[in-house]
Amino acid sequence: MGQKVNPIGLRLGINRTWDSRWFANKGEYGKLLHEDMRIREKLLVELKQAAVSKIVIERPHRKCRVTIYSARPGIVIGKKGADIEKLRKIVGKLTDSEVHLNIVEVRKPEIDSNLVAASIAQQLERRVAFRRAMKRAVQSAMRLGALGIRINAGGRLGGAEIARLEWYREGRVPLHTLRADIDYGTATAHTAYGTCGIKVWIFKGEILEHDPMASERRQTEGNEQGSNTRRRDSAA
Repeated sequence: MGQKVNPIGLRLGINRTWDSRWFANKGEYGKLLHEDMRIREKLLVELKQAAVSKIVIERPHRKCRVTIYSARPGIVIGKKGADIEKLRKIVGKLTDSEVHLNIVEVRKPEIDSNLVAASIAQQLERRVAFRRAMKRAVQSAMRLGALGIRINAGGRLGGAEIARLEWYREGRVPLHTLRADIDYGTATAHTAYGTCGIKVWIFKGEILEHDPMASERRQTEGNEQGSNTRRRDSAA
């Protein structure tokens, strides 16, 4: 049977870049890698309700810059910035470096693969019919500008005795085209019958230039356009 490689790993250095961006000496590499894993694990637990898409960690000289991409930045920041100070202290206990936290708002969570997968997983845990949850996610993504989306759900779907795989696809999802901007995310639903795995592939268009930062830059530009539109609407 054909197996599918992780589309993000396949495109690293072409139109995607790493979520941990730093260089280290041979002796420090393992220590910093485990620090990153602990930081991500702790932040995802603390920000379970904040719809976190991804966490990028950069390490300039003796500093640790953590960028949190969230669809609900207000929950991350808290009232008068109280929660973000709490998070800074939590991360500070996990690393010896000086910690800087940045929050980036995800304007279109409907076309963010990790958030789509997490949303479907939450619906399965609330006993929503899996077909309805998947169809709704597909329709929302296509309406918000995705060129294609595929969703896989596997496990004891609907409480069935035998585990199986169900999938939906709409539009194009060219996994072998390296210039394609494919967003990939996974989530696990912990149901009364066991765990169900969710995988989401979203095709957002093609990136013709060779630029590892292109996908992230496109996401940032989309966020800026959304904020400019909101400012114009409020001014009117």
